[in-house]
Amino acid sequence: MSLNEANGAGSAGQAVDTLVDGALPELLEVYRDLHAHPELSFQEVRTAATLAARMRALGFAVTEGVGQTGVVAVLENGPGPVLMIRADMDALPLEEKTGLPYASKVLATTRDGIESPVMHACGHDTHMTAWTGAAQALVAMRDRWSGTLVMILQPAEEIGLGAKAMLDDGLFTRFPKPSHVIAFHDSAELPAGTIGYTPGWMLANVDSVDLIVRGQGGHGAYPHKTKDPIVIAARIVTSLQTLVSRECDPQDAAVVTVGSFVAGAKHNIIPDEAKLLITVRSYSDETRAALLAGIERIARGEAMAAGVPEDRMPVMTVEQDYTPATYNTPQFSDHVAGVLAAHFGADRVRQVPSVMGGEDFGQYYRADNSIESLIFWVGGVDPDKVAAAQRGEVKLPSLHSPHWAPDPVAVIGTAAKAMTATALDILAKG
Repeated sequence: MSLNEANGAGSAGQAVDTLVDGALPELLEVYRDLHAHPELSFQEVRTAATLAARMRALGFAVTEGVGQTGVVAVLENGPGPVLMIRADMDALPLEEKTGLPYASKVLATTRDGIESPVMHACGHDTHMTAWTGAAQALVAMRDRWSGTLVMILQPAEEIGLGAKAMLDDGLFTRFPKPSHVIAFHDSAELPAGTIGYTPGWMLANVDSVDLIVRGQGGHGAYPHKTKDPIVIAARIVTSLQTLVSRECDPQDAAVVTVGSFVAGAKHNIIPDEAKLLITVRSYSDETRAALLAGIERIARGEAMAAGVPEDRMPVMTVEQDYTPATYNTPQFSDHVAGVLAAHFGADRVRQVPSVMGGEDFGQYYRADNSIESLIFWVGGVDPDKVAAAQRGEVKLPSLHSPHWAPDPVAVIGTAAKAMTATALDILAKG
């Protein structure tokens, strides 16, 4: 079944492909410019200004500086649903090693005051470019749809704060509130041009936990006169593994990873403290609460078992601005998958498992769960390399790798067509 038959929009499917394919040379110029000029979280000034100007030229009413550096572009086109299409803008503090002729040479200072090379190692440059392509196609086809299009460029996804910043700055009150929100993310695992979707939970809650384990320091030759925080912390690390293996339902995904264990400075000194940095991943709020409570309980229990007094119990700090799990509303996800399968062919659209990575797109549905919400994957890897990796012959670079370079033609072309086709379905006249 063609898209034409699927949404009754005449030659809409062919028109989408023609418009996007015709715009690809220009879009690739946009992509290369964005790739060569990456900006860190909440520093996306050039990026926002460049794309805001393009949206104004297309006829959108554009507001800049939403949630610090975010952009909201609104196009009202008669009665109907309000569709929000989101792209994220920020890059990562990482030195690019792709060897591309337009590779980033940018240096910038992080929020921690560290000067670092910067690159689009997560593909947000493809996100913004496809977003631009979808906007252009939908303006050209505005006689085929009715409703309101809200296109947003979101800052600071990489630190999990951008969506919340835009919401706190009135995204759903100053501008038309969406009935539907969509986005996509490039994939470092799927073959180029393949679309992956996951109904329900797609990405995880992400919590960062700092745990200070306190003891009583002293000379390494006289451990009996100390309360060794390194030993206590080591016991905590091993006991934490039981939170997932023995306290969570085996069918309920969860992760507790100690990413850093820092203590002491000399061979023969037992320190007063040890510090653990922990990442905690979950899907449901109930599992999240249980994991966080379990970490605190285990830390206190191990300290008590070691004879640590009450005033020296471990101190646990959970970052307040955590990234909430991303939930794709199931019926809407399945419907859009059908629309995309009709457009691209069923062999290019597949259901994929959820993952424990984080993505703050979930904030929009969490702000109002009456909204229909979907973020999907678009593969960016040469199919021959995917096959070779599956045979164990090569290893593929992941997202956030300095070597990650998605196929821009496949990702941008597929994603722009997918978002345009989805928009035409949601905003179909009548």
